[in-house]
Amino acid sequence: MKILVTGAKGFIGKNLVAELNNLGYKDILQFNRETEWNLLDRYTKECDFVFHLAGVNRPDKEEEFMENANFTSKLLNCLKKNNNKASILITSSIQAERNNPYGKSKHLSEELLYEYGKETGAKVYIYRLANIFGKWSKPNYNTVVATYCYNIARNIEIQVNDPNAQLMLCYIDDVIKEFTAILKNQIVYEEKIYKISKEYPITLGTLAETIKSFKESRNDLMIPNMGNELTKKLYSTYLSFLPKNEFSYDLKMNVDQRGFFTEFLKTPNRGQVSINVSKPGITKGNHWHHTKNEKFLVVSGKGQIRFRNIDSTEIIEYNVTGEKLEVVDIPTGYTHSIVNIGKTDLVTVMWANELFDQDNPDTYYVEV
Repeated sequence: MKILVTGAKGFIGKNLVAELNNLGYKDILQFNRETEWNLLDRYTKECDFVFHLAGVNRPDKEEEFMENANFTSKLLNCLKKNNNKASILITSSIQAERNNPYGKSKHLSEELLYEYGKETGAKVYIYRLANIFGKWSKPNYNTVVATYCYNIARNIEIQVNDPNAQLMLCYIDDVIKEFTAILKNQIVYEEKIYKISKEYPITLGTLAETIKSFKESRNDLMIPNMGNELTKKLYSTYLSFLPKNEFSYDLKMNVDQRGFFTEFLKTPNRGQVSINVSKPGITKGNHWHHTKNEKFLVVSGKGQIRFRNIDSTEIIEYNVTGEKLEVVDIPTGYTHSIVNIGKTDLVTVMWANELFDQDNPDTYYVEV
C-alpha cells in the first residue's frame, strides 16, 4: 500500500510518518515544501491513500493563508488528472468555523475536498482539529502548549492573557491513532466534518499552572497525577521540550558515616520512593510505626531484614540480596532493622505508603 503524506515534516506529519513506519508501512510518499513539484504528479498516480496535512499556520502576510486552498486545489487536480480515486483525509481546523483569514482558507479547503468527493466518488475525511499538542510541535507556532512547555522549561516568562479562557486540546497520539484506524478501515464515517473522539477542555490558567508544576516537580519530587489522562499527556509533552543539557537533575543526598538516604519520588496519594545505601556492617532502622508501612527491595549487596513485634521477644529474619530481587513488606507494630551483612554497599529501594511528615513522623525507636 502506497501512502501519500503532504506536510510530512510538519508536527502532525512527522508523528504520522513515524507511526506508519512502526506499523510496517514502507511505501510512504512524503511531500514537503522542499519536494520538487513534478513529484506530486507521480505520487498522486501511485498512491492508495492520501493524508493531506500540509498547511500554512502563521505566515508573514495574511494573503499567504490562501496557499492552503491553492495547494489543496493542485493536489485534487493531480488526483483527477491521474484518475486516482484513493481515499483522502485532510486536516482542517476548528478555526474554519470562524471568519478570520486562516479559518477562511481552511473552510475553502474543506469545500474543495467535499465537492471533489461528490464529483469523483472518492472517500474523503475532513477533520476539524482542536488545539493539538505533543512531541515535535513548535513553540510560538503550532500550539500554546508547545509555547508554554518550551518557555517554562527555560525559565522564560509566559503570557496568560485570560486565565479563564477555555481551550479544547487534542493529543497528537490520539490523532494519529484515529488516522491510522481509518487507514486500516477500522473506523467508517458517513459525516461531512469529523472531530477527534478524545478532546480535553482546560482553561488557559490551569494549563499554565499545570505545566509550571511539572518544572517544580524536580524540586519537590511530586509526580503529577498520571491517573488523569490530560495531565499524563501534558507531562509527556513537557519532557519532550527539556533543553538537551537538562535531561538530568540532582537529588539531595543525606550522607553520614553509615551511607546515605535519598528521597526519589513523591505522590499525593500513593506515598513516596527513596533510595537507602548502607556501608558494610551498618544497621539502620530499629524503629516501628503505627500506620506507616513500607516495602524494601534490595537491588545490590547482601542484607538482613529483622522484625520483632513490640509485644514479643521472637525475632524474624530475612536474608536478601541484589542477585535475587525480593520485596519485603514492613508491617505496622513491628520494630524492624536492615543490616548490611556483605562486603559492598547495600542498596535498597524503599517505598512508604505516605509522605514523610516532619510534624507527625509516626516513627518510634525500639531495638529489634
